Amino acid sequence: MRVIVVGGGVLGTMHAWQATARGHEVVQIEREPEARGASLRNFGQIWVSGRAGGQELETALRARELWEEIGGRVPGLGFRANGSLTLVRTERELAVAAAATERADAAARGYELLTPDEARGINPALRGDFTAALWCARDAAVEPRVAQLALREVLSATGRYTFLGGREARDVTPAAGGASVRDDHGDTHTADAVVVCTGAWLGGLVRELAPELPVRRVRLQMMQTEPLGEALPTSVADADSFRYYPAYGGDALSALVQGQPQAPVAAEHRMQLLMVQRLDGGLTIGDTHAYDEPFDFDVREEPYDHLAGVVEGFLGRPLPRVRRRWAGVYAQCVDATRVVHRERVRDGVWLVTGPGGRGMTCSPAIAETTADELGW
Repeated sequence: MRVIVVGGGVLGTMHAWQATARGHEVVQIEREPEARGASLRNFGQIWVSGRAGGQELETALRARELWEEIGGRVPGLGFRANGSLTLVRTERELAVAAAATERADAAARGYELLTPDEARGINPALRGDFTAALWCARDAAVEPRVAQLALREVLSATGRYTFLGGREARDVTPAAGGASVRDDHGDTHTADAVVVCTGAWLGGLVRELAPELPVRRVRLQMMQTEPLGEALPTSVADADSFRYYPAYGGDALSALVQGQPQAPVAAEHRMQLLMVQRLDGGLTIGDTHAYDEPFDFDVREEPYDHLAGVVEGFLGRPLPRVRRRWAGVYAQCVDATRVVHRERVRDGVWLVTGPGGRGMTCSPAIAETTADELGW
């Protein structure tokens, strides 16, 4: 087969990976010279720990297997099975962590409740103040700023993959036995199947293909520091993250939400701490959530001050100088129970979008499912 993938982010690239792995020829079209959206502007976390039970968790666990398999073939991904520690300080936070370890699927996630000394045995950089930690052994990480480039290098070596950057898909029409894509250079590309994975770009062609798309956009702010000067062996989260991941729902979370308000700035910006060390030693730290458009064009300073204070409290030391600050936007299904929106929008054309904050985690398994359903 010949497959066209529209979109150069991680979801599109994983669809290209699946197609070439199954022996097909792939043309990938990206409107920017290189992908520049949420696929780069994230933590690079393979975040199994907070996923909802059932299909979402199954998708994340399968994606975790695929990430490790692909990482073995593509060293440039920087895959590492680093696990995560969610640090708690209060009795209500501890109750949520303890309830998570009682889930029927706790073992599949690698959940374990640790004392501070046990947590520091895994991550000695955590010299600050916390009373317990929820360990998730199945979490992992990759390097988001270079992942697509590393994947494309291996894809190109197959001789069956072409990347066309700086081209915007303008129209997709059925063709004999498949579909064709016309780009803004005036070129037409024909294939047996077209998969549109344009992330948070929901206007233009996407709106024409799916006018009533059940997907919204979410904006977030993040930052990255200079090298820490020591290893941070695990990803790190704070207990505010319990409020944003479905795995922690239940009576204990309700008691936390009702009885322990977030800090005002964290509540205003719907914040949690997530932190991952990059291969160069710097720390990627975030994040905020904004759901109401039009989004601010400003990058607000108060959330960064809050995050720096939380991190310094856990590390027991000053944060290195901040090197970069940025904002990003991702696409999320309005129905939070759905991992992704996958729709046949025209003959031979499928739209795959809306994984939300699960995109980096779940994209290999989402692409695998698409390939299976389309009979690749």
